[in-house]
Amino acid sequence: MINSYKDKISALKAAHYAPIFTTINRGIEREALRIETDGKLSLTGHQKALGSALTHSSITTDYSESLLEFITPVYQDIDQLVGHLSDLHSFTLNNIDGELLWPMSMPCVITQEKDIPLAQYGSSNVGQMKTIYREGLRNRYGSLMQIIAGVHFNFSFGDEAWPLLQQFFDDNGDVTEFKSSRYFSLIRNFHRLGWVIPYMFGASPALCGSFLQDDTSYQFKKLGKGTYYLPFGTSLRLSDLGYTNSEQDNLSICYNNLDNYLSSVKSAIATPSAKFAEIGLKQDGQYKQLNANVLQIENELYAPIRPKRVTKPSQKPSEALAESGVEYIEVRSLDINPFSDIGITKTQIRFLDLFLVHCLLWQDVPMTLSQRQQKSDNLDKVIIDGRNPQLLLSDDSGEVPLASWMTRLFDALGSIAQLFDHHLGGTQYQDCLTELSPMINDPQATFSGQLMAQLQAQDLDNTPYGITQAQDFKAQLIDRDLTVVSAKTLQQQATDSLAKQSEIEQQDVFTIDQYLADYFAK
Repeated sequence: MINSYKDKISALKAAHYAPIFTTINRGIEREALRIETDGKLSLTGHQKALGSALTHSSITTDYSESLLEFITPVYQDIDQLVGHLSDLHSFTLNNIDGELLWPMSMPCVITQEKDIPLAQYGSSNVGQMKTIYREGLRNRYGSLMQIIAGVHFNFSFGDEAWPLLQQFFDDNGDVTEFKSSRYFSLIRNFHRLGWVIPYMFGASPALCGSFLQDDTSYQFKKLGKGTYYLPFGTSLRLSDLGYTNSEQDNLSICYNNLDNYLSSVKSAIATPSAKFAEIGLKQDGQYKQLNANVLQIENELYAPIRPKRVTKPSQKPSEALAESGVEYIEVRSLDINPFSDIGITKTQIRFLDLFLVHCLLWQDVPMTLSQRQQKSDNLDKVIIDGRNPQLLLSDDSGEVPLASWMTRLFDALGSIAQLFDHHLGGTQYQDCLTELSPMINDPQATFSGQLMAQLQAQDLDNTPYGITQAQDFKAQLIDRDLTVVSAKTLQQQATDSLAKQSEIEQQDVFTIDQYLADYFAK
């Protein structure tokens, strides 16, 4: 076993280790609100020209009918990945009747929360269940949470890499168990270091006052006519105002190994909530939520990173993991990049490559309960106060300035960048770190710092800023030539998805009550 981190990095320069770096699989899921040209939320239904939100593999909706989600196939080539995502945006903008795509994570102007349309997936049992789940979210947390947008980054090592990684880590056991073990090691290290993502790429330090709905839990300052912001905030999307669930605070999800994880998730799904029981299950024959547990289903578990596996029809995510182990990981802590027409850049993708490989190669140490709390505290500090030059974070040795920790991290990532460039050719990964390195000591160079600088320089509300960005991005995307997937192919996918939804609806033989009873009995 190779012991020191530097020795690990040096050993990986050997030519036969190249597939570890050259066969990485990546996918992107980007959410985007449809808005009117005046910046207000679109209240129209999902356009048929985009296909079925239930069955389309690349263009769907998430919580709200207004919240589009673009899902790329898996690519090893970053240019193709970004090209496909751009094509989905271009096709969509040409098929949503002049509407715009909101370029930020926190929502646009909201008139009345009750008007936010819930996502609809048709009359099939599986479609109804998806809508009931979202009805439960609305009754539990309000509709505003369902129009917050983010970017999810899916990452895995190629099949050719795993025998080499097993050799590298001197492991002779079952390869499926080895994969899961290493992915959970990666996940634990991501939790330890994951505060760096909202620090660098958090881009929601401000929001429209219409979103707050009289919430005064934070000491906001006001900008322009109705924008509220935190002076050193980075990602309000990840704060208590966004994707959080106070009922989950007492859950202890363990990431030390697959069995521990599945056991703690199963326990969470089965834990009743007195608060949610007050909502009730049905009213006038209509479901108000799937059940009254802390989690209706495991998708409701909020986490910045998840172990994942592609599921079979009607299979729960945990069942897929238990049957075949971890297939890939999903990073969920990325805000929409308001400076990119597709919400993410190649530079960010390369940084995530470096960061996730570092998390794989770094320490393989279980996390104690106190360490899990420590990483949560660090993340909360960065979300609310990340650009404060005096901010201190906690590691196992005590308190440390954020900039000092960033310096150490970038030093480690620099060695990994050299490995990527060594095996791939060129200097793109080293150039990535050079581009991002000003963020180490200058909080104003971060995405949130850049955004606040632009708003404050003009005493500008984020709504007119967002509209201008949305219009500029539309102009860039709507007339561009599609480079990876053609408009004809996307049109056919839309048509096929509508036919597939109709087929599913015609095949149902059980009532929704029977369907849900069977689903939860498994």
